[in-house]
Amino acid sequence: MQIQIREIDHVVIRAADPDAMTRFYCDALGCHVEREQHELGLIQLRAGRSLIDLVAIGGPLDRNGAKGASGGESGSAAGRNMDHLCLRVEPFDGDALKAHLAPFGAQPGEVVERYGAEGYGPSLYLFDPEGNMVELKGPPTSR
Repeated sequence: MQIQIREIDHVVIRAADPDAMTRFYCDALGCHVEREQHELGLIQLRAGRSLIDLVAIGGPLDRNGAKGASGGESGSAAGRNMDHLCLRVEPFDGDALKAHLAPFGAQPGEVVERYGAEGYGPSLYLFDPEGNMVELKGPPTSR
């Protein structure tokens, strides 16, 4: 049997302030809350066909009494809990995206042609309120 990956299913981000993170991903990037599991400190955001899971740092204990996937400590000493999250967006208008993100305190970089799951296409990087890198990726221009 060979596993065939179609797309990202979800990304889990450990969050010190889940409410601020929820507002950013919903208001700035267009996600919406799909479901919440308060007993786990978990908020699941719908991002197109994928999910972004926000888990409260220091949240509830797992079934074995250890802090783990549900809560726990933050990631690396740098405070990053992942490298980056890439969200495929369409339409992609770099100037309009930058203008939209400015009121949210995001400081996107330049639009650059980068390789992704569908080939080369425009993308830009920014950081969310907790310093996680987010890449917004447009439609492919070449494969």
